[in-house]
Amino acid sequence: MRDSEPLTGEPLALDLVNTRPAGSDGRTDLLDTPQRLAAWLALQDDRLGAETGGGVPTGADLAAVHAVRAHTEAAVRAVLHGQEPPAAALRVLTDAQRAAPAVRELAWDGSTVTATPRRTGPLGVRLAARLAEAAADLLTDPAVGRLRQCEADGCVMLFLPAHPRRRWCSPGRCGNRARVARHYRRHKQPAGRQR
Repeated sequence: MRDSEPLTGEPLALDLVNTRPAGSDGRTDLLDTPQRLAAWLALQDDRLGAETGGGVPTGADLAAVHAVRAHTEAAVRAVLHGQEPPAAALRVLTDAQRAAPAVRELAWDGSTVTATPRRTGPLGVRLAARLAEAAADLLTDPAVGRLRQCEADGCVMLFLPAHPRRRWCSPGRCGNRARVARHYRRHKQPAGRQR
């Protein structure tokens, strides 16, 4: 996995926040263009399929997602540090949900009634509403108390560990780097003892 690829597999709100990893030049935006947003949406299709509605993101859609991401990150990082989330962040996330509330569309599938959540409006508004809803789900879940930031040097990724001993955002990304660095430090010969 390359650093330019988004991590996935955490709760949706964390996957969104983790699209801004730390790079050699500071934080990198993995959703910096509508095309990269479309690629991320494809990775999240199992969770967002109905919300994307087959639309191609525009710059306005990207801006709406960026706003939700920024406020989600502010709220989540406050909770991570045992602080009250900024009121403005909570308000923006609430307003984003109000802009495109999910309506459970009822249908008959031949044997039973199904209910599929649907939102109306422009793609960015629908995405912002769904992502803000995911942030609300995360922030109100008791599991948020287990939230951690990756322990690898310079990594800013967040995760909810399934195992209490998990220390890194990804075994392949930061876990391997940390183990290699630890091995190097243990086996590095002092400068005066080189052969």
